[in-house]
Amino acid sequence: MIPENLTYKQVIEDMKACEQTKGMNVLEHGQLVNHYYQDLMTHLETGAPLKYQWRLPEWVTEFKNTIIKEVYSADTMNTYQIMHDCVKPYCLTVDAEGKRHFPDHAQASYEVAKIIMPDKLLVQQLIKSDMDIHCLKSEGLDDFANRYECVSLLITGLCEIHANASMFGGIESTSFKIKWKQIDKRGRQILNKFTEKNT
Repeated sequence: MIPENLTYKQVIEDMKACEQTKGMNVLEHGQLVNHYYQDLMTHLETGAPLKYQWRLPEWVTEFKNTIIKEVYSADTMNTYQIMHDCVKPYCLTVDAEGKRHFPDHAQASYEVAKIIMPDKLLVQQLIKSDMDIHCLKSEGLDDFANRYECVSLLITGLCEIHANASMFGGIESTSFKIKWKQIDKRGRQILNKFTEKNT
């Protein structure tokens, strides 16, 4: 249940107090995703060596110029990525086995973002759509590639699976490999469709 009269400051404090996974709170998770994003974009824009452990799909290099051009401003991306799970302190459930769940957290985070960032409509939309790239099926590819925010969501999704891998066994873990294979395939399809439409 989302509390009434939420403020940005209060949500930040609540994110700090809510454990995302063992040893990392919700705010730290968002910051880690953003650090991965900054690492990747600095690498693409300047050629600087990557600081984090990555397994980059080939399409990152092939579509480098499109990615650099199409991602939203640093301010928008930073706020979106850091705050993308802002509802998690308010929707946490723990099952009988002690596992933590955050049901429908993308939609609910959007509702929180509307309250605490009423003027940041683009950030709100990105937060609402955060899980779309991870749930994308082949029949939804055309619609996804037609969205203005598709490149920003794709690159953030790539950063999210790497940030999560660093908490759950690294890029050699089975769960990472499954997620990477999916985003590798979908990313190429999306960027091919997007560039065809915009050239």
